Amino acid sequence: METIVDGLHIKYEVTGQGEPVVVLQGWGTKLEVYRSIVDCLSSRYQVICLDLPGFGASEEPKEAWAVEDYVEFLLRFLEPFGFSKVSFVGHSYGGRMIIRLASREVLPFTVTKLVLIDSAGILPVKTAAQKRKIWLYKRLKKAAEWKISKFFFGTMLEEWKNRQGSADYQAASPRMRECLVKAVNEDLTPLLSKVRQETLLVWGDNDTATPLSDGKTMERMMPNAGLVVLQGAGHFSFLDQPYVFARVMKSFYGIEIE
Repeated sequence: METIVDGLHIKYEVTGQGEPVVVLQGWGTKLEVYRSIVDCLSSRYQVICLDLPGFGASEEPKEAWAVEDYVEFLLRFLEPFGFSKVSFVGHSYGGRMIIRLASREVLPFTVTKLVLIDSAGILPVKTAAQKRKIWLYKRLKKAAEWKISKFFFGTMLEEWKNRQGSADYQAASPRMRECLVKAVNEDLTPLLSKVRQETLLVWGDNDTATPLSDGKTMERMMPNAGLVVLQGAGHFSFLDQPYVFARVMKSFYGIEIE
């Protein structure tokens, strides 16, 4: 299915019937990645899964968006549904959006339950080596803008700049790189105490993108959160341990486990 929000073509799917659950994806993924979550819930709930702007088959935003801009988009996307109550499931970047959304004092609907899977949102403490690397990168990036540098080393400098950053950064378009930079430099820790909804935190113990310590911090700071750790799973814990994940989700959402 496709709709237009703010002039952007957005791909989405609606599966099942019942109270609505909205699934929000991780950075740079496609909604198809989350089919197992949809299948897990759709026997009892109406599950809405979408490609966010710049993700999957949806158009990029027309300018670089921060997380708050994606939350505003989400509210406009959901408006035609007219929901009075909504539950949210978010993986990684989707978790960032949920934290921002659920911590708001005023919303057009009641947020019931939340599930954060290997959620992003906590700014990591940088080591001395990382700080030196960032300092060097900024100096070299600035030098790369000098006219004489471009004249002698233009192609080489451009290739060097493109090799910097994470795999997500390298794979992104120029505009989406700007969106990613805004996200990873935003610390949502001060908002955690405002997320008062019943919250299930699911984490892979081998997650290196958003380490388990982030999940433990969220559990400690969120008033009504509980953490489930999936052994041997990484950042996509719901794919690495699908059987255990499905049982945890069904228990949380009151779905009979076969």
